[in-house]
Amino acid sequence: MSELEHLELWTRPQDYIGVTWEDHYVFLSQIRDSDALQRSNFTKGLEAIGGEDPEMVIVTSASHWACGWIETIYIHKDAHDALRKADEIMGELKDYPVIDEEHFCELEETEAQEVWKNYYSPKERVEFYRKHWHCCGLMSFKELLHSVRTGDIFYGYASDIIN
Repeated sequence: MSELEHLELWTRPQDYIGVTWEDHYVFLSQIRDSDALQRSNFTKGLEAIGGEDPEMVIVTSASHWACGWIETIYIHKDAHDALRKADEIMGELKDYPVIDEEHFCELEETEAQEVWKNYYSPKERVEFYRKHWHCCGLMSFKELLHSVRTGDIFYGYASDIIN
């Protein structure tokens, strides 16, 4: 497809050993340490082009010495509808980095709740709320105390504790 502006055909990297993807365009990828935005875009990008299709849209997973693993979406050169949509998405990502705002926010919020509960001690939670007092304005003292003691509910902006 000659009218594609934002996608490129796969080319063999130097020192690469593995399956080759000639005749496939590279769409999106994610790694073990991808943040919520990259994971959301990968999921919603794959969904937007119609999902996996063994002949035309393939998601691969490979071990990688630097990042643990990498997943990549490859689209065959004959999958014209998927390629057009993927090219459109890649163009839109240059102007705004989120494919689906709602999905990204939900994923980020879930991640923030997990970090709050599993990685912040009660003392660190108190310190957080002292520093970010603007988060506390809409909760009661009972809710604040519960949040600090159990970590069950995080009152704040996800971007303040993840990224």
